[in-house]
Amino acid sequence: MGKQFDSFSDFYPFYLGEHANRTCRRLHFVGSTLVLLIVLAAAWRREPAWLLAVPLVGYGFAWTGHFFFEKNRPATFSHPWYSLMGDWVMWKDMLTRRIPF
Repeated sequence: MGKQFDSFSDFYPFYLGEHANRTCRRLHFVGSTLVLLIVLAAAWRREPAWLLAVPLVGYGFAWTGHFFFEKNRPATFSHPWYSLMGDWVMWKDMLTRRIPF
């Protein structure tokens, strides 16, 4: 079992440390953006089957970043909910340029 965190605010600095590689962060950003587009397209077209692609696209891009560029184990395996929250906070932080793209 990995390190335990009392709150998301305690977890997020750890999460960012697991995403130090710029290519890994970029892959997360692309995957998260595609997830948003898939969800919007599924709602717009009323095609819920498209939602089956969400985990494949989201995790596919993120895990490629971890396994091939960051060379670490995704936090999803030890902290799934905090990791999901971290994905979206990091996405927002990259979009607003708080974190380098």
